[in-house]
Amino acid sequence: MTVTVDRRTRTSRSADSDELQAELDAARPATSGGRTGKDTDAAAKVLLVRLADLPADSPDRVRVRDRLIELYVPLAEYLARRFRNRGEQLDDLIQVANLGLIKSVDGYDATRGAAFTSYAIPMIVGELKRHFRDKGWDVRVPRRLQELRLEITKASGNLAQQLGRSPTVADIAAHLGVSEEDVIEGLDSGHAYRALSLQAPVAGEEPTTELVDLIGDIDPDLENVEDREALRPLVARLPQREQRIIAMRFFGNMTQSQIASQLGISQMHVSRLLSHALGVLRDGLLNG
Repeated sequence: MTVTVDRRTRTSRSADSDELQAELDAARPATSGGRTGKDTDAAAKVLLVRLADLPADSPDRVRVRDRLIELYVPLAEYLARRFRNRGEQLDDLIQVANLGLIKSVDGYDATRGAAFTSYAIPMIVGELKRHFRDKGWDVRVPRRLQELRLEITKASGNLAQQLGRSPTVADIAAHLGVSEEDVIEGLDSGHAYRALSLQAPVAGEEPTTELVDLIGDIDPDLENVEDREALRPLVARLPQREQRIIAMRFFGNMTQSQIASQLGISQMHVSRLLSHALGVLRDGLLNG
């Protein structure tokens, strides 16, 4: 079977491919810093129009999309560096900014006529701010408190200028239209952004004193206070000899043989009296 190929169609496809390759080459990111921002925007504009015209299933879309992302990676890195020194690794911020850049390329609508950077910059910055809001807290707090804390910070500055003094909790609450308890909770949530290390030195203490040294521990004697107070009236109800056996066994650390010798009775008798006394105490604790 003979297959006939339309020479004009083949020539047209070849011309389109060559034209696309020329556009991609013209938009190749500069490695020497020779390209200006205007050059980048001009080259990107051609590719953005091309990307909008390509069918969704066209294999050329990937090439155009990748080149657009490469063009504006320096912009994403520049915006990420504006947020450094805020407790997050710069490499992580660059990754977040690049994610915002990818979303910008995928969501940009060339038919609106707006410059790509006017769409991409707010998108990238918004992605960075969301990262700090959702991932930058050492102790997770509700988003409501995170947003309230930002409002409190902004309101505090404005009120300080208006009032000529530091605003009180009541001032901030009235300004924001929230309760004073909400303001206090929002202020306290700021301490959750960065947790203090247990190995942090304590100011005003010995140089070797760390925060972990000041944290209290469980006091077993304090835990036994309730049991002892509950046992006291129960022990008082026991016969005198059984009270004495309890005292000798658990407070004097005497063996049953030593107790039997002390009381002039058999060890078996001591065992029976001790078992009876403990049973009465156990029943009193469990059943009141």
